Amino acid sequence: MDIIFKDLIKLWGKPVNQEKIDFDLSIGFISTDTRTIEKGNFFVPLVGNRFDGHDYLDIAFDIGIQAAIVSEKFNGLVPKGLPHWVVPDTLYAYQQIALLHRKKLNLPVVAVTGSVGKTTTRELIREVLSSLGEIVSSRENENNDVGVTKTLLRGTKKDAAYVIEMGMRGLGQIERLSWVAEPDVAVITNVGQAHIGILGSRENIAKAKSEITSNLRSDGVVIIPFGDHLLEKALRKKWSGRIVRVAIEDFSLNWIGSKDDYLGVKDVEPDYISQIDMQNNFMFFEERKFKLPLEGRHNAMNFLMALTVATELGLSIKNLDHLKINMPMGRNRLVDCGQYLVLDETYNASPESVIASLELLVSKPGRHFAVLGTMLELGSESISLHQKVLKKAVELGLTGIVFVSCGEESNIIKKTIKELPNHDVVRTPRDAAVTLLSWLSPGDNILIKGSRKLELEKVLPYLQQ
Repeated sequence: MDIIFKDLIKLWGKPVNQEKIDFDLSIGFISTDTRTIEKGNFFVPLVGNRFDGHDYLDIAFDIGIQAAIVSEKFNGLVPKGLPHWVVPDTLYAYQQIALLHRKKLNLPVVAVTGSVGKTTTRELIREVLSSLGEIVSSRENENNDVGVTKTLLRGTKKDAAYVIEMGMRGLGQIERLSWVAEPDVAVITNVGQAHIGILGSRENIAKAKSEITSNLRSDGVVIIPFGDHLLEKALRKKWSGRIVRVAIEDFSLNWIGSKDDYLGVKDVEPDYISQIDMQNNFMFFEERKFKLPLEGRHNAMNFLMALTVATELGLSIKNLDHLKINMPMGRNRLVDCGQYLVLDETYNASPESVIASLELLVSKPGRHFAVLGTMLELGSESISLHQKVLKKAVELGLTGIVFVSCGEESNIIKKTIKELPNHDVVRTPRDAAVTLLSWLSPGDNILIKGSRKLELEKVLPYLQQ
C-alpha cells in the first residue's frame, strides 16, 4: 500500500492520538474483518444491517492495528490510545482510500456492467488483457460498494490494469462505483429485464447502467452493443464522449420484447463488426480468425466486447487465438457427467440469459432437457416473462422440462410446457433430479438454470452419481 498517513490528513484532517503516528509511514494493509486482521493493519469497521464492525474495535486493538477510522455515529468507547479518524460514514471513507490508491497507481481501469453477461465478459477481458501483465480483477461477487473498493485496494505497482465488475439493485448504485473506480473504459454488455421488478422499466434499467459513465475519464470510451435505442437515449443524457458500438453481422438480438426496442437507432454504424461461424466455433474479427473460448452466440458477443477493449487500449490481438477461460461455478460451465453433458448455469437467471442458454443447449447433438427455476425480481411482469421464456423452449423443441417453482406461476408454467413430451413442476432441486433421471438416457444434454435462491446446483450431484 503506497498510501501514507499524511495522505489521510488531506481527506479527514488530523486524527485522535496523532502523537502515536509517524505520518510518513505507510498505513499498511487495510482490513475490514477482525477474523483475518493482523498486527500493523489499518482497520475499517463497516456497518451493515446485521453487523457493526465497531463492536470489534477492542479485538482489533489487542491484535495490534496501527490505526482505524470510526463513525461519528458510534456511541461506544474507542480503545484508549488507538490513533483514529472520526468520519461521517466508514464505507464512504473506505471508498475514499480506494479512490486515492487508484489515482496514485494510475493503472488503466476497465469497468463492466450489464443485465446479462457481466461476469463472463469480465473474465474474457481479463484473459485478453493478460499479455500486458498481472490483471487485478473482481472476484466472485465483488461487484458492489464493498467489493469494488476491496478490488481496487488489491492493486500494486507491479500490476498492469484493473477489470472491475459493477452490479446494481437500484438507481444511483453504479454511479457510486464509477466515482470510486474512475474508469478509462466502460463496457455495458446489454440492457435486459433482470431487476425489472425493482427498477420498474427497461428505461430505468438503461438509466442505471448508463451511470457507469458518471466518472468515466473525459478521454475514455464506453463500449455498447449496436442497436439498443433505450441505451443510446440514456447514454446521451450522461455522456458526451466517445461511444464504440459493436455488432456481429446478421446477429439477431434474441431478447424478449419488440425488435423496435433494440434496432431503433438507424443513424449510427457499429465501430467494430464481427462474423461468427457457430458450427465450427470461430469468430472472424479485423481480418483475423479466433477460436471462441466459450460456446454460444451470446458469448461470441461477449468475446467481441473483450477484443474491442483490447483494441481500444492499443493491445495487439494477434496472439489471442486460443484463450482458456476458467469461469466461476454456475456460469457458462460444461460438465461431463459421464453419460450426460450438463450446461451448468445455476448461478442465476433472467429472461435473456435463459433464452441464450436454451439456444446453446439445442445446438448440441442428441436430446435436450432443462431444469429451470423461477426467475426472481421481475415484478408485475413475472408471469408474462416466464410464459415467453417457456414458449421459446417449446419452440426450440426440447424433449423435456422440469421446473422448480417458488412462486405463484406454477399453474401457468404447467399449461405452457404441457406440449413437451416430458414436463413437470416441482418444489425442490431434489424432486427435480428424481424426475429428470426418470427421463434420461445416455447421450442426453441438460441445462440447469434458475435464480440463485433456488440452489439448483444441488441437482448436479445426482447426475454426477
